[in-house]
Amino acid sequence: MKLDNKVFYSHGDKLNYGVLFVNLGTPKSASVRDVRIYLREFLSDSRVIELPKIFWWFILNFIILIFRPKKSAKLYSKIWSKNGSPLLVNSQSLVNKVRDGIKKKYGISINTLLAMNYGEPSMKDAIMSLRKNNTNSLLVIPLFPQYSSATTGSVFDKMSNLFKKFRYLPSVSFISSYHDDKNYIAACSNLLKNHWKKNQKGEILVFSFHGLPSDSLDKGDPYHCFCHKTARLIAENLSLDETKYIVTFQSRFGPKEWLKPYTDTTVEELAQKGIKNIDVFCPGFISDCLETLEEINIQLRQTFKENGGEIFNYIDCLNDKNESIEFILDMIDSNIQDYISQNNDENIKTKMLYNKK
Repeated sequence: MKLDNKVFYSHGDKLNYGVLFVNLGTPKSASVRDVRIYLREFLSDSRVIELPKIFWWFILNFIILIFRPKKSAKLYSKIWSKNGSPLLVNSQSLVNKVRDGIKKKYGISINTLLAMNYGEPSMKDAIMSLRKNNTNSLLVIPLFPQYSSATTGSVFDKMSNLFKKFRYLPSVSFISSYHDDKNYIAACSNLLKNHWKKNQKGEILVFSFHGLPSDSLDKGDPYHCFCHKTARLIAENLSLDETKYIVTFQSRFGPKEWLKPYTDTTVEELAQKGIKNIDVFCPGFISDCLETLEEINIQLRQTFKENGGEIFNYIDCLNDKNESIEFILDMIDSNIQDYISQNNDENIKTKMLYNKK
C-alpha cells in the first residue's frame, strides 16, 4: 500500500479540532438516474447486504437496479423540496446551527462539517477538507443514535479506509452510539411534550425504528436492544406505562424476515381494534427523510385511516430544533475541553505579549 506523501503537518502547528457529522446519504435529485447511482453505492456496501459478492452483484445489477430506481424516484419526488433532499437540507441546517452554537458557547470557531456515507457531500471530501485545515484531533458523530453494523459500522469502515493511506493520522474520537445518552433522551422527551401541548395526545405512542434482518440480532448486532432501551427511557421520562407505547420496525426490504413487530402491520391492527388516535415518532432518525416523510407520514397515515383510524399524528424528527442542538452541544462538550484549554492559554499568552508592548 502506497502512503499519501502530501504534507499537511509542520512542527509547532497548534491543535486544530474538527467535528464531523455523518448521515446515511441521499440521491442528488429525485430523477431515476440519480436514484440509481445512489442505490448502487448504498446496496453495494457489504455491511448493508451480507451476501456473497458475486451472487449479490448479479441480483443488484440485473434485477434491483433495473426496476427499483423508477419506483424509488416516484417516492422521492413526493417529499423533495425546492431546496433539495429533506435529509440533506435538515442535516446541513443542524450542522450549521451546531457550528454557531460552538462559537456562541466557547467563543471559538471549530471546523464542523457534514458528510454522507453514500452520495454527496462525500466523506472523502470532508476528511480532505479537515486535513487541509491541519485538523489533528477529530470527533466523529454518526447521526444514528442506535448503533448497527449496517449504519454506524459502515461509517467507521469508510472513515478507516480513508485514513489508511494517511502518513500522519489525527487523534479520532468516534461516538458509536448514544441511544441511552441522557441528553438525547431528554431531547426526544421534550419534543414529544411540546407536541402534546399543541395537539391532542394519542391513545398510543408508536416508536418506529428502521428495521434490520431479524438474524442480525442472533449474529450479535445490539441494534434491536438499543432501540428498545431508547423507547423505554423516553417512555419513563414521559411517565408512560407499557400499555401506552409500542416499539415497531419499518422499511423492510426483500424476502427475509426482519425485526418485528412491523410498523405497517401493527398500525393496521391498532386501527382494526378500534384505536382512533395515534402518535408516531421515529427516534432512530435525527433528520426527517424518505423513510419518515413518505413511508410514515404518507403511506402509514393512509394505512391507518383505511382501516378505521381517524387521527394520525406524525411527530417530526429532532432535525435542527433547539432540543437537537442542545443535546449535541452537550455531547461535544466533554470531548473538546483540551482544545478549549489550549485556546484559552494561547489567548492569555497573546494578551501578555500585547501588554508588554
